[in-house]
Amino acid sequence: MPEEHNRKEGLAVGEMPVTNPHRMADKLTYKEAGVDTVKAAALVGDIRTHVQRTQKQRQLMGAFGLFAAAFELKGYEKPVIVTGCDGVGTKLEVQLEYDRIEDAGKDLVAMSVNDILTTGGDPLMFLDYIGLAKLDEERVTRLVGGMADYLEECGCILAGGETAEMPGVVPVGIVELSGFCIGCVEKDEMVDPSSTREGDVLIGYQSDGVHANGWSLVRRVLAENPDEFSKEDVHALLPPTRLYHDVVNGLKEVGVQPKAMAHITGGGLPENIERLFDGLGCALEVPEWENEAVQKLLHHVDEDSRWHTFNMGIGWVVIVNQAQAELAAAAGPGGVILGVVDSTPGVRVTLKR
Repeated sequence: MPEEHNRKEGLAVGEMPVTNPHRMADKLTYKEAGVDTVKAAALVGDIRTHVQRTQKQRQLMGAFGLFAAAFELKGYEKPVIVTGCDGVGTKLEVQLEYDRIEDAGKDLVAMSVNDILTTGGDPLMFLDYIGLAKLDEERVTRLVGGMADYLEECGCILAGGETAEMPGVVPVGIVELSGFCIGCVEKDEMVDPSSTREGDVLIGYQSDGVHANGWSLVRRVLAENPDEFSKEDVHALLPPTRLYHDVVNGLKEVGVQPKAMAHITGGGLPENIERLFDGLGCALEVPEWENEAVQKLLHHVDEDSRWHTFNMGIGWVVIVNQAQAELAAAAGPGGVILGVVDSTPGVRVTLKR
């Protein structure tokens, strides 16, 4: 349902009651158990503007006050629903430490929306889950604002959400996040990786940084080398996951029909591209990642782990036929030809010198 009326409070567990002289003896209130429903209601007003600016792009059928959102699939002849679900992972801990909470909202959206885009589909509706020990209106409002920035960019509605106040379950200072995206694609226009053939070309598009994967390793490196990484270095590692809606639209505008698309997340280039192949493979030459802070980070990481953990500067890969390769590379920022599909199973990666 619309976000304004779907911010529910969670059940408090494990909190000791606070004495209130104005209540009946031996009777507890919900607020004394750690959940403030008045604050939760006030939050609705705080996030209203962010929610409404995403809903101007598409029309929800349901008015505020319902218990679920409704969306009419106009303009599709043979609609296929596509879905995505993801989070921000342990990057969130660093974002909270460095006061980058808006970026966490952008990461949350991009991680699910990008997955929807790999099907050739349009992201239509997004829902979120936020769990905290104690409601923090300012932090949640900034978080939703970050989501709305990215959702506006890709024409997707913030259709609903859940903000759960759960003292005794969620540790103080921690925020739990999950995002869910619903999209749609014409059946005849779905991207079909099984159409990939030998000789097809892989095009990569640059990432904006480490994105939202591999942060358990990043945090370990930062913790073990505190004197080597300045605050500026850490901020250089923290840009939110790039939204690749512009690349997909660019391909459509120049008439390129991708045979497959991959969002490079956990597992890096080898694992995310390999899932597109059935008996085929490729050898990739990847340009050096031009990010000084990232290069400092990689100095402390085993070479094999680098390729299987990080995007190595390439956050999105498209497979097209050879005739469209140059056109595809020019269709999005940072486009570069990485390699060619061959008959040797697996993905082999090397650094281009």
